[in-house]
Amino acid sequence: MLRLRRFRTCRGNLRASVPSRAPRRCLACASPTRLRSLRLAACLPPLMFGSAKPIPFEPYGRRRSRRGIPRWLVLLLLGIGLGAAGVLYVQERHLPPRLSAEASTQLRESFERADAERQRLQAELTATSDRLRGTLDENKRLASEVDARGETVQGLRQDIASLVVSLPADPRNTPVAVRAARFEVEGDMLAYNVVLSRERAGANPFGGVMQLVVAGASGRAGDAVTLAPVPISVGLYQTVRGSLPLPQGFKPRQTTIHVLDKVGGRLMGLRVINVNGGER
Repeated sequence: MLRLRRFRTCRGNLRASVPSRAPRRCLACASPTRLRSLRLAACLPPLMFGSAKPIPFEPYGRRRSRRGIPRWLVLLLLGIGLGAAGVLYVQERHLPPRLSAEASTQLRESFERADAERQRLQAELTATSDRLRGTLDENKRLASEVDARGETVQGLRQDIASLVVSLPADPRNTPVAVRAARFEVEGDMLAYNVVLSRERAGANPFGGVMQLVVAGASGRAGDAVTLAPVPISVGLYQTVRGSLPLPQGFKPRQTTIHVLDKVGGRLMGLRVINVNGGER
């Protein structure tokens, strides 16, 4: 862009003009500023139609650009359009369909019902956890009581074993000793309480039967009644309790205790005891 120099006219105004002819002045005597003006005037093209109109010059003004829309703005707008079109395409073709207002309302109501159900189940779970915790505490308490009672039972067993040892020995010295027995008549029933023991008890208990033969009176002298056998299992000692029916009108006097390995088998122990507690 060419920059014109400013010249002061005869009226004192600043105007940019091109002289029609070069001044006839010695160039050696011209000032540097004048020399630059002359060189600029020589480079200007000739004026059209010989007119010498003044050319306005604004040194601090900006030249108005005649270019169109900037390329970066076009690219930016194009990218925005393509992005919006891509979003719409993905929403329509690949994503789930959009819900209508009615479907949204139903979905919200379903969520509220599910949330209420979840809260109810959470409350039930909390209550169940509390009950379970209480049950576990109760089980611990019962287990402690069972342990204490087990210790008590063990002590009682030891006491019973000491009492059995203190009982008089069976004079017959059979494998299964009848240490003591008591019989009582309760109506038409004979109640019995028999203590059995084994001197050489092994790891396995003795399994057999106990059979009672009751002698008494039923209107005829010398009557004897054999009662039903009672299953027994004897370790170191065993107490057998129960009652057996008697014939109607029978009055028992004494009972013979037979310990057998099986019904009608080998005799393992024998004792004769009076019905009212006397011993023979």
